Amino acid sequence: MTSRLDARFAACAAAQRAALVTFITAGDPDPETSLALLKSLPEAGADVIELGMPFTDPMADGPVIQAAGLRALKHGQTLAKTVAMVGRFRESDAATPIILMGYYNPIYIYGVERFLTDALAAGVDGLIVVDLPPEEDEELCIPALKAGLNFIRLATPTTDDKRLPAVLANTSGFVYYVSVTGITGAAVPDYSKVNEAVMRIKAHTALPVAVGFGVKTAENAAAVAAHADGVVVGTALISVLKQSLDGNEAATDRTVPDVAAFVAELARGVRGAQRVRGNAGTGALR
Repeated sequence: MTSRLDARFAACAAAQRAALVTFITAGDPDPETSLALLKSLPEAGADVIELGMPFTDPMADGPVIQAAGLRALKHGQTLAKTVAMVGRFRESDAATPIILMGYYNPIYIYGVERFLTDALAAGVDGLIVVDLPPEEDEELCIPALKAGLNFIRLATPTTDDKRLPAVLANTSGFVYYVSVTGITGAAVPDYSKVNEAVMRIKAHTALPVAVGFGVKTAENAAAVAAHADGVVVGTALISVLKQSLDGNEAATDRTVPDVAAFVAELARGVRGAQRVRGNAGTGALR
């Protein structure tokens, strides 16, 4: 059976363009606004959604996404509520892939088997768990794959050809290439090196490669979309959300429209990119 992720990347490849992958944190800035944001993303141009699972110790995240998680936790967001949020989204959208992204601790506390059952029932398509290396695949990755969820792995500039096969062994859906080392939002990548990195990964896998970290503008998105199968935007999107809040960090009537407008701008950049021929693992450019 073709997964939503497979279908969406295939559709984007058929249109000879990259997919726009957007990240928000579940429950930020409050549960109802967060759901409204989630529902607004596909209409604005997001092809795939990463939904952050708030956690008290997000060591791979920069200050912007850390603050988003703290706002969500302040409003009582839990993993159970995050899963339920996906279920509410699915009431009106059966096509857009949703990936839960975060850390293993909340899943471990929830219970792996229960979590996988509930996530599937709610309509979750995949997982990105940043603190579980391939050596720990039996903890969550293998059970998730057996349950029918995609498990997306991260590769970085320091992931060499010797390490890549281990990283890719149980990866499905797509490969997330983190184009800079360090925490989210820390730096702007050298886009001239994105194609080289994408091609290196594609030498090891037929999966689509999505590139993230440091994409802040439509121009950045277009530069990445020229080479990659997907463009991931998180910190810049959360920054737009933050700027729309009032002095008490509460949502305003600008929050959803401002975020949607930014996503639409990114989508125009991605869709208008001049694609470089010969590097799309999905076959779109062959």
